[in-house]
Amino acid sequence: MKITVGSNIKRLRTEKGVTQEQLADAMNVTCAAVSKWERGDTYPDITMLQPLAFYFGVSLDTLMGYDEAKVNEEIANVLNEYEELVWKNDGRAQQVIKKAYKDFPRDFRIMYHYMWSLGVSDAEPDLKLALALKPEIEPICDKIIEGCRDTELCLGAWKMKAILLHAEGRTDEALRIHSEKFGNWYFSEGQMNEQLFTKDRPEFLYWARRNMFELGEYAADKLVKSYFYDLSIPYAEMVGTLEKLADSAFSIGCETGDGYFISQAESIYGRLRNDLIARDFRGGTAEDIIRITDKCFSALSRLCETAKDNPPMYDALIKSHHTDDLLSRAVESTLSWKNPRNVELLGNPEYVGVIEKYKA
Repeated sequence: MKITVGSNIKRLRTEKGVTQEQLADAMNVTCAAVSKWERGDTYPDITMLQPLAFYFGVSLDTLMGYDEAKVNEEIANVLNEYEELVWKNDGRAQQVIKKAYKDFPRDFRIMYHYMWSLGVSDAEPDLKLALALKPEIEPICDKIIEGCRDTELCLGAWKMKAILLHAEGRTDEALRIHSEKFGNWYFSEGQMNEQLFTKDRPEFLYWARRNMFELGEYAADKLVKSYFYDLSIPYAEMVGTLEKLADSAFSIGCETGDGYFISQAESIYGRLRNDLIARDFRGGTAEDIIRITDKCFSALSRLCETAKDNPPMYDALIKSHHTDDLLSRAVESTLSWKNPRNVELLGNPEYVGVIEKYKA
């Protein structure tokens, strides 16, 4: 944030009809010092700020030119830009959040995103990198935990603390943090909200349905992982089984109009597609990836259409991604994904044709 104390001193002095000489005499400094303040050549000594604010009858924030609403708007814009770049797998994201961390070093939201942008990762964390970055990351965690009132940011900081402990070989302590700070599924926000209302209330139905969509998405994700990472299951059997399960869910969802089954299908297709591209140890074939990508985007298109008239579904599966057009965002992300296998596939006209089919 630009420091504007000099221009503010000049403005306040002029508004009150005070000369530079009068202000200098009141502050027991030279007239030249006041002139330098107002030109921005130098700043008043920190011990002068409170007397200056008192003299002009304003707050320190006003004297310093601090506009909380404006600063919060600037931070919100930076975070929106950062999240958009992250979604597009754009390498400029790290530059944006690094600059924000320098410009707004005391903002907990900026601290949080900067900390996670350093590359440790919340899933399958790079433990060597975590150890190397611990001197920088741990103080940020402590600042957030000790001073921030945002529960989500604090929990994220505790998660990073657990990763740092795990990286040091103190895994039991890391697991204890998870147990003490996060609890189990029954103590999630959604479950607490659902249980707040009696079952004859519309709010209860809203949260029960929203929880159904959120947990269903998680369950589908775990289903794919339980097959994909079990190397005792042959590749063709793994892909065939998961695709058949997703096909069945999608068919039921389309036939009945039930958004739950459509979301299940989209989650299975999406996780399978992502892992086939990103995890080369499974040897995902181009043919399989192209076919699953087509089915994934088809299910996502149907999901977005169904969610328009289903508030719990929309809030759980669309709004949570901070966009009104999840399909377009997924298409853009695919076209900009720098994963080596995806880059290779983007040279395949059939793969690109499938993606282009779903462009708005």
